[in-house]
Amino acid sequence: MEKLNVKWHILAPLTLAVVLFMWFVPASFFGIDGLTVVQQRTIAIFCYAALMWMFEIIPAWATSVTTIVFLLLAVSNKGLTNADMGSLVNFKELMASFADPIIMLFLGGFVLAICASKVGLDVVLARVMLKPFGTNPKWVLLGFLTLISVMSMFMSNTATAAMMLAFLAPVLRTLPADGGGRVSLAMAIPIAANIGGLGTPIGTPPNAIAIGQLAAMDINIGFGAWMIRMVPVVIIMILFAWWLLMFLFPFKTKDVKIVIQPDEHHKIDWQFWVVTITFIATILLWMTGELTHLNSNVVALIPFAVFALVGIFKREDFEKIDWHVLWMVAGGFAIGTALNKTGLAAALVEAIPFGSWSAIAVLVIAGLLGWLLSNFIANSSAANLLVPILAVVGTAMSEQLGAFGGVTTLLVCVAASTSFAMLLPISTPPNAIACSTGLIKTNDMTKVGLIVGLIGIALAYAVIMLFPFS
Repeated sequence: MEKLNVKWHILAPLTLAVVLFMWFVPASFFGIDGLTVVQQRTIAIFCYAALMWMFEIIPAWATSVTTIVFLLLAVSNKGLTNADMGSLVNFKELMASFADPIIMLFLGGFVLAICASKVGLDVVLARVMLKPFGTNPKWVLLGFLTLISVMSMFMSNTATAAMMLAFLAPVLRTLPADGGGRVSLAMAIPIAANIGGLGTPIGTPPNAIAIGQLAAMDINIGFGAWMIRMVPVVIIMILFAWWLLMFLFPFKTKDVKIVIQPDEHHKIDWQFWVVTITFIATILLWMTGELTHLNSNVVALIPFAVFALVGIFKREDFEKIDWHVLWMVAGGFAIGTALNKTGLAAALVEAIPFGSWSAIAVLVIAGLLGWLLSNFIANSSAANLLVPILAVVGTAMSEQLGAFGGVTTLLVCVAASTSFAMLLPISTPPNAIACSTGLIKTNDMTKVGLIVGLIGIALAYAVIMLFPFS
């Protein structure tokens, strides 16, 4: 009851005061030339969403739903707006947040996990994949972190997280319900998926965006050159995350062992083989997207179609889907749409006087800005906003940046920073997937995300600046 009073008597009024201030304060307060009415409204709604998500005054999904409604009313072309208020967001684009392609990937991932559990495949997968790591919980945790990070280097971070969700449940069932180990294992999914994407040029879109921009400037970074520098960062950060999770969320007792028993309630029948073959085919399609040209979001719906067609996924199974997670993620997408379509994100970036700063200041601020933006909009969107502008800034400051590796270091550092954005459930799809377990509190995710994020950025910067791309 005391916690509830703090939320409603202190945190809720504080949030309301901040939002009203941002909504009604004169536009000149923000120091952004030409700030429009809808952009200022977007700032106010952004503050509402961020504070409500962080303070957990209401459930995260409820914050997302109210945020989308506020955006529809305040900044859309069918809301309480007119053309004189600035660039209005098409209301269909905000509503499309509920059916974003990433939402479909989530849906497909949930269906894959539900059907794998239904036929007992999740138990088989967990037994096989975690066998090399033994039964000691701390080594199993390291196994989780390692497997997820390696997979994320070569396939979509979201797809990796969705797949790992399928065999997390049988592992969690072996641990005490009141121990911190369950939180550690659930938290391993987003941490490893986000960090692992940094390891290869294809691991996450910002890597490719930075490399593509550099290629357009006749600066080429090879696959091997990237991995030589980034894989060590991934390894060190995975080991650090392993220690941090065990320190913050220790397993209840040292004597507990993770022993996954064969599931005697399921038999190896045609349904098991259909799910197994479909599961393997889905993973292969996720991993070979560059060859097949099949988008990972499209691939995620293939299992849904197969299982519905043969009757493995039934009407009652819809109740097992974590719909609240889908609604929560939709709110994050809506915020990103509003930031981009109103021109606010670009205005914020352009308002920063990069040209008047020292080389070190540009490097640090650019990385922190990429990290901060990526916590609230898609990391690919953040990279697309920053990379072209910083390419111009970096070229103009080539002499000052020369000691640190030039414009290449600047762009690669920004791309790396986006991989460490994991403060909130809506920061990345893997974060949201981990929250679907119901084991992770937002303040715990923020605490871990802040520590891992800032240390990861510092390490990536150190490696890139000490061993610059030639």
